[in-house]
Amino acid sequence: MRMSYSKNPNLPKVRAEAVKMVRAGHSVRGVARHFGYSHSAVVKWCAKVPEHTYQYRVIATESSRPKHHPKELPEEVAQRILQLRAETKRGAYFIHYLLKRDGTNVSLSSVKRTLSRHGLTKYSKWKKWHQSEPRPLPELPGLLTEADTIHDGPPGLQLYIYTMLDVCSRWACAKPALRLTAGNSARFVVAAIPAVPFRLQTIQTDHGSEFSTWFTKKLNEQDIHHRYSRVRKPNDNAHLERFNRTIQEECIFRLPRKLEVWQREIPAYIRYYNHERPHMGLSWLTPAEKLQQVVPRY
Repeated sequence: MRMSYSKNPNLPKVRAEAVKMVRAGHSVRGVARHFGYSHSAVVKWCAKVPEHTYQYRVIATESSRPKHHPKELPEEVAQRILQLRAETKRGAYFIHYLLKRDGTNVSLSSVKRTLSRHGLTKYSKWKKWHQSEPRPLPELPGLLTEADTIHDGPPGLQLYIYTMLDVCSRWACAKPALRLTAGNSARFVVAAIPAVPFRLQTIQTDHGSEFSTWFTKKLNEQDIHHRYSRVRKPNDNAHLERFNRTIQEECIFRLPRKLEVWQREIPAYIRYYNHERPHMGLSWLTPAEKLQQVVPRY
């Protein structure tokens, strides 16, 4: 009968004591009866410690993972994966395509495991684990408001725009800026609080540095919850991403890249967007008209 794998923290010391008793002259069967183990177990423990070794206190518990698997990847396939990696410097998807093209039947997960087993993945040990909380349903204005930034211009001459959009009513806010900082982000939201005709309850952003811990702290002071979108899931902010494209096509691209011009023209466009521009997603209502329908129930 095969014994189950043990995680008993005292077992390494028990093994060492059993081996010491055998080395001291006690019989293997007597030691086995004394500790309550089989004769073969004590024999295996003694084989783990060479005869000339005297200074040992524990015999560690080894992993019970099997050395081989009946369905393991053939060695020639694994070597081919490593060879393609060394030649192309590409990832698992590209290597899997090359193997499939050459007629090698191997799964994508097997390619990934082979690269990971040999330390050839690009996973960073400094990478943070992000756990997303449940996304609130935007049934009423203010329950879910998305915030983001727009970058415009070449490096060194860039201007930025803070944008914010309520998912329920599509009510939008925007403000140009010379720099992106957590402080500027917080001031943008705080300045928008008296400008929006509803109470902001949740602000959702990506994981940009301008929406860091300081930004979260300032929002909490205003009794606003800050929620991050899921990593590598741009569709979480899909409504705002569409608004960013709209404001660029209808306003920004028609203006010179000058901060004073943007400070004058962007507020005018936001008034037009909120009060005059029909929205297909709102059945051709404007955000102001949408608010008139839902605010009485708010």
